[in-house]
Amino acid sequence: MRAPTAEQLQRLLIRMIKRLLRLLTRKGYLVEEQGMTYLAEADPDSALAPLQAAACTYRIALGPRAGQKVLSLHTVPSQTAPPTQQRCVSEQGFGLHAEVCCAAHQRHKLEHLCRYITRPAIANERLKRNRAGDVVLQLKRAYQDGTPHIVMSPLEFMQRLAALVPRPRLHLIRFHGVLAPQAPFRDRPQPSGQRNSYRRGSRQPADHEAPSRRARLLKRVFDIDIEKCPHCGGTLKIIPAPSTGSGQASKTPT
Repeated sequence: MRAPTAEQLQRLLIRMIKRLLRLLTRKGYLVEEQGMTYLAEADPDSALAPLQAAACTYRIALGPRAGQKVLSLHTVPSQTAPPTQQRCVSEQGFGLHAEVCCAAHQRHKLEHLCRYITRPAIANERLKRNRAGDVVLQLKRAYQDGTPHIVMSPLEFMQRLAALVPRPRLHLIRFHGVLAPQAPFRDRPQPSGQRNSYRRGSRQPADHEAPSRRARLLKRVFDIDIEKCPHCGGTLKIIPAPSTGSGQASKTPT
């Protein structure tokens, strides 16, 4: 496909903003009266609502500093202007980024893009505690006002983490098209020799089938290597636990 122009991205972003505002209004998160749109009052029965509202406004929800801004460390802002990107537009506080692209044969770029989309909310290597016991979060890129770090007390940091907790019975990942659960062509996109249907009525894989494939999936998705000992680095052997007559799994000592 050809790269989109700035005018096309601007029209697309405006259309997305209108649809998002209509959706939020229909769900009850926004209230539109007399041509003005503002946030609806939080549900008093929800314990996460005040934490999420405070996180959206960069304020503290609980504790002695409730209602105040989160402490941030400022440095001298950079005098050099950030590099402009051709396929990035913004409108009414919304931004649309279309600068990253990959060809059909560049599978490593596609995997890098998927990992970027599914990245966790916080990077552990940029999180530490100072001598006073506060939590210091180092930003990946400093803000335009020269803010490279954000300092929070342990209670304030826990409030930010709690605001990220999704509500119960909410699917965080949804699949469409050929990857949908009931898609008739679900098996075709999978690599040869690893096709396994999970549609209704299909046979589920046994515990002893393809343990190495499950180990590779755990390593790629969650960065957990179950075939290597975390203490000595040696190779581990997967031992299945066959079910007994009482329906319980027997444990094999190692």
